[in-house]
Amino acid sequence: MNGRSAKRIVQAKICFAALGKITTRSQFGGYGLLADGTMFAVIAEGELYLRATETLEPAFRARGMVNMTYLKRGAPMTMRYYRVDDGLWADCRELLILASQALHESRKEIKVKRRSKGRLKDLPNIDASMERLLWQVGIQSSYDLRLLGAKRTYLQLQQRHKNLGVKVLLALAGAMSGYHHAALPNVQRATLTTWFEETAAASCLEAQWGRRAYIQAVNN
Repeated sequence: MNGRSAKRIVQAKICFAALGKITTRSQFGGYGLLADGTMFAVIAEGELYLRATETLEPAFRARGMVNMTYLKRGAPMTMRYYRVDDGLWADCRELLILASQALHESRKEIKVKRRSKGRLKDLPNIDASMERLLWQVGIQSSYDLRLLGAKRTYLQLQQRHKNLGVKVLLALAGAMSGYHHAALPNVQRATLTTWFEETAAASCLEAQWGRRAYIQAVNN
């Protein structure tokens, strides 16, 4: 993270504290700003860009705000994010209002997408708690889950929650197929269980080698 972006993130967290818990994640070569898990802005090269929906774009353009441009595979792409200039930074109250609108519209858009593609908690084995875990790794709908698959989804969840067991993997597979995890076909259950055991063994071996390398580095 370059110095300009680091300072801007600190500044943004202070300005937007009223919106909820402000966190960041890598996004578009910069850093997405999230309030309680919903992204509403991006910081790139020290500049802040607010996310706009179709409803907000006319208002942002009327203020003279300029679109963010992102290079994807060498080709420039115009993003639906709008730059916050120095004048707007000088008026933190007004900036907070605009950010609040961006956050509100983002949440509305997400709800519409979830309804159109199927709520996760409507699937077998997916309760509200599991649905929240899946949201954390960017899986917003049953469509997203089926697109990624049970194994890849499990690996993404495991990056955040190390102690997930095989029951979670079976629950995900069952959710995709319309089964309760206890009713999965025996062949599918056996295949997934074998994959889980092999993955867990590989992770354990990797951790052991990591500890050995650390001990050797300390002793040398």
